[in-house]
Amino acid sequence: MSTLYKNRIEEFRIALNEPKISLTKLRELCFSGIPFEGGLRSLCWKILLNYLPLEQAQWNSSLKKQREIYAQFLKEMIIQPGIAKANLGIFREDVTLEDHPLNPNPDSRWNTYFKDNEVLLQIDKDVRRLYPDMAFFQRPTDYPCLLIMDPQNEFETLRRRVEQTTLKSQTVAHNRSGVTNVCSPRKTTSANEYEVLPNGCEAHWEVVERILFIYAKLNPGIAYVQGMNEIVGPVYYTFATDPNTEWKEHAEADTFFCFTNLMSEIRDNFIKSLDDSQCGITYKMENVYSTLKEKDMDLYLKLQEQNIKPQFFAFRWLTLLLSQEFLLPDVIRIWDSLFSDVDRFDFLILVCCAMLILIRDQLLVGDFTINMRLLQDYPISDVDLILKKAKELQDSA
Repeated sequence: MSTLYKNRIEEFRIALNEPKISLTKLRELCFSGIPFEGGLRSLCWKILLNYLPLEQAQWNSSLKKQREIYAQFLKEMIIQPGIAKANLGIFREDVTLEDHPLNPNPDSRWNTYFKDNEVLLQIDKDVRRLYPDMAFFQRPTDYPCLLIMDPQNEFETLRRRVEQTTLKSQTVAHNRSGVTNVCSPRKTTSANEYEVLPNGCEAHWEVVERILFIYAKLNPGIAYVQGMNEIVGPVYYTFATDPNTEWKEHAEADTFFCFTNLMSEIRDNFIKSLDDSQCGITYKMENVYSTLKEKDMDLYLKLQEQNIKPQFFAFRWLTLLLSQEFLLPDVIRIWDSLFSDVDRFDFLILVCCAMLILIRDQLLVGDFTINMRLLQDYPISDVDLILKKAKELQDSA
């Protein structure tokens, strides 16, 4: 470890040991990348995502309260419905019209249960393939949720619910474009992809599944949309690999609240009815091109001439915060800068422009097919170079 890097770590420790954190100073430090050592990134993200207050004396009480609230969510939305489902299967003579699965009332418990299953199956399908090039999400967590994973529990867990529903129903998939795809029941897949751990253990992807299911239940207006798994994944990974075991143990609850706060800023990207509004994704994609026009007219005209619309590539870049364009460690480094910038999602527009400008020479000589391939499989992996260029564009505004 170089002296320069050690000094940088010390700068972070000094900033984070202040009785009241200077958000301006912390943002300045984080923008250039947060060291992993000592759980610094995990702590900084919790502050930057408005989960932890700036007053350090309030941290313990704030965390205790939030984690208790999350435990209550688990009880209300997974454990209690699971117990009710189990009981309905046992006491058949007590089943009333209200409890009956064929009850036509849209507000009945069973109707809610079936609707939830539809959402759960889509979440399950997406989280199982989260970062397939990494083994992390398939590995068992060191801290399985004891409220749920106790082998003595008789209620229906999400795991059992998915297993049973998959056997009985078709998989209904809603993609971001609003298209509903009805496909046959899941075909046999490789053992590794859907391997289920023994009772009492759970994989990291199962924790992510639970976070997304709770979020969908609490936010029925948006529920779950494909791609949210790509947003929650890097946050959970950062918290679940924290070297500080006291924080690592609560990665699930902490991720839930940080993800919720982050989604409050970007949720409009996932709501199709808002696409053409000033807060929607179409406006942001057009903003990428209007910014490019200002920074590099020749490149802008070339893309226009070839009729390469921002929807062809910038939709994914912006909606998923570049999480599918780079390897996870590089995504996390980009997010250090995004989270620490005051106008974080304006900076994302500049990062997208920087990505275009850095391959301008190839784009200017390429035909439509070559250029589409470049934009959909971005060739530069040096994210520090991209962020440096984005900062230059920001400073020249």
